[in-house]
Amino acid sequence: MLLCLIFSMSFLTCAVGSEESRVCPPHSRPWQVYLHAGHCSGVLISEWWIITSFSCSLNVFPGSIASLGEHNLGAAEGTEQHISVADVIRHGPYRSPLHSLAMVRLSRPAQMTQYVQPLPLPTHCPQPGETCSVSGWGSTAPNQCNVPIVGDRFCESTFPEFIFWSHGMVCAGSATTDNCLTDGGAVLECDGQLQGVQWFEHGCSDPSHPSVYTKLCLYNSWINDVMEQYVPLETTPFPETTTSPMQGS
Repeated sequence: MLLCLIFSMSFLTCAVGSEESRVCPPHSRPWQVYLHAGHCSGVLISEWWIITSFSCSLNVFPGSIASLGEHNLGAAEGTEQHISVADVIRHGPYRSPLHSLAMVRLSRPAQMTQYVQPLPLPTHCPQPGETCSVSGWGSTAPNQCNVPIVGDRFCESTFPEFIFWSHGMVCAGSATTDNCLTDGGAVLECDGQLQGVQWFEHGCSDPSHPSVYTKLCLYNSWINDVMEQYVPLETTPFPETTTSPMQGS
């Protein structure tokens, strides 16, 4: 079991090494995406669309590669789908108290398999005390960590630098189970639904500062509008990658 800040970007990591962490079974998160250009996480929500954080999206561009069905980035397992990006649609300015969110459209639809599946959008908002899980890319071994949802009032009080605290944020984590990943776009999943993508984290298992996520339950309308507005292309203008972009580089 690894401790925080020991990373090699090889395996899917599901948060910090603590008493709550355990090894992630291979391909137990079939919706997790690796965005190569941003060196960060995304989450598949349909055959055409990925959600990630605004900060991650700043390094993602049309023609860059999204890898689905991954577990070990350093090995070809035969489960991967490497698909180029067609569009990146961002919502809100970076580090604004509002809308730190982006959507990535694939240049061709992902093929649904046991290793590649979408994570459903939320039907309700997460509640304080609810136990969720956070995942992303960053450790030499795949770990999983459960994190508690933190109430808005407490979360706001721990970040006084945010004068205009937004109800579009949700906090999760504790002294022993905070998110501590090297990549951006870490995914907050609660009861089988996508509830957040990481906006920022204050520090590795900082007992006074949980991690902050964009509160996805408030963005269903925007997400659906984007998917309706940007009609997917039937053919890709970019050459497709058949082998892992991580190999031979």
